[in-house]
Order: sequence, then structure tokens, then C-alpha cells
Amino acid sequence: MHIEALDAELAALLGEVPALDFADIAATRAALADPTPSAAASDNAAAFGVTVTDMSVTDMDVEADGHTVRVRVTAPVLAPGHPLPVIVEVHGGGFALGSGASNDDGNRELASTLPCIVVAVDYRLSPEFPYPAAVEDCVAAVTWATNNAGELGGDVSRVGLLGTSAGACLAACTALHLRDRYRRDHRGPIPVMQALIEPALDDRDGTPSMVQGGDAVFWNTRNAMLSWQHYLAGRPADEFTSPSREQDLSGLPPTYLTVNELDPLRDQGIDYARRLLAADVRVEMHCWPGAFHGFRMFDTDLGRRTRAMDVAAIARLMGSS
Repeated sequence: MHIEALDAELAALLGEVPALDFADIAATRAALADPTPSAAASDNAAAFGVTVTDMSVTDMDVEADGHTVRVRVTAPVLAPGHPLPVIVEVHGGGFALGSGASNDDGNRELASTLPCIVVAVDYRLSPEFPYPAAVEDCVAAVTWATNNAGELGGDVSRVGLLGTSAGACLAACTALHLRDRYRRDHRGPIPVMQALIEPALDDRDGTPSMVQGGDAVFWNTRNAMLSWQHYLAGRPADEFTSPSREQDLSGLPPTYLTVNELDPLRDQGIDYARRLLAADVRVEMHCWPGAFHGFRMFDTDLGRRTRAMDVAAIARLMGSS
């Protein structure tokens, strides 16, 4: 992809972009390991005016195939006196990296700014736990967050989904699963919105941005395809693993979707937004110019504008603006 098209601030930071090689997941995990102890990181929550609590999804009705899902709940210290919207957040990491603590700073900012309660899912990672483990964990987390919204100080009628990159794929799959379950069984939660940030939605590599993305910054086409191989573990891709393969997108919640100009995943996100609109789903979509996949990891003017736009859009969809 054309590196000369990079945003000037991002171009100046290229030396700080970590190198990823999804051919060796163990080495990549070790290279990206956070040296900051989680207890010390939690101490920073006070600066945002929020509390951070690690909890387990223990309701037997929503456990994922016998696995107890861990979630990290971030909530404002000073509640506004009425139930808050609840956002179930699904981190990125190519299905193989990260944890429920991956987006702590962003979740604290979101919880204090909106305000809302953020439930971050510590889903199982591939290749050790390929599909459907992560989706089952996310479905369990949404169900638990809905069932326990009142105890968390949340509004049971305003539970939404937020996912980034591979996490956006899991969020989209969760929304599809919950829609199908409700259609079939007339039970279970239905998210009021889904926010899909630089989403990975398609296991195929035929789009122009995937063809052009062999030399993309941070997340290139090779890593994208390897991440799908780890996630699928030999299973043929279908509408249950790759949202772009789902033919019927009707009945999904209003959607906020962002893509980046210099991102191999750009075109699959644009196509998904187009197809959602064709299915009569409300969509707000943004393409960030000069941006590569994962650019939000840096504190730049573009990143700050992007985060502010994200929060404003989520607030509108959650009925908080």
C-alpha cells in the first residue's frame, strides 16, 4: 500500500510500530507481553473516575460449553442516578492475542465519558481454542451482562456490542447468533447496537485492499490470512465463522463501522456496511484517511479525533446523546 499516503503524524511514528509474525504465535505473544502488572494498571482507574472489577460469568444458563468466562467490568464511580447503558467490549488481536484487559484505557475513557458500564470479554484464544470457543464466550458474556444489568447499575434495555479488528468479527458473529436464536426460540438478549472498529469480517483475500496489503504497516495480508487459519483450525469457513459469508443481514442492530484507508481489511468492512444498508439496517460508516490497521495505539491528532467520533456515535446509538 502507498506509504506516502500515510498521515504525517503516523508516518513519523513508524519506528515504534511493533512487528507481528503470526507464523509464530508464541514469539509474538512474548514480544507484545505487557510488562505492567495488572494491579498497577488497575490503580490508574482512579484517574478516569471509574472502578475496574474482574468477574466470572457463573450463571449455569450462560456458561460457554462448561467454560467459565472471565469479564472485566469498568463503571463510573459517580453514577448519574439512573441506569447506565452497558457495552460488551471484545478486544482485537487476530483471534490469538490479548485479554479482557487489552483495552483498559479506552474502556475507562468510554465508561467515564459516555457514561456507561463496559464489560470486556476475556475470551479464549486460538490456536489453542479455535472456533467456536471465542464466539460462545462472547454470547455468554452478552447474556450474563443482560441478566445482571440491574446489579451492575445498567439498563437492561440498552446493552450493546463493541469490537475491534478480530474482536469486531466476534462481535458481529455474536449479533448474528443472538438474532438467529431469538428468531428460532423467541428468547435471549438482542443488542441495541454494534460498533465494529476496523473489522475483520472475511476469511477470503480477493478484495483490492487485501491484494494491495502485502506490505501494509503493522497488519498485512499474510498475517490476516494466518490469523484465520489459526481461528478456523481446518474448519471450512461459513456464515458462522465469517460474517461476510452470511447472506441474510436483516434484523441486525444499528451499526457504527469504521475502516482505515491503508488497511488490508478496508474493503471487507465497506462491503459489509453496504450490505447492511441493503438489508435495511441503519449504518454509520467512516474511512479514516492515511491510517493503517491499529493506528489507535498511538496518541496522535487523528487518533484523538477518531476516539471522539467513536464515543459520539456509540452515545447516539445507545440513546445517550
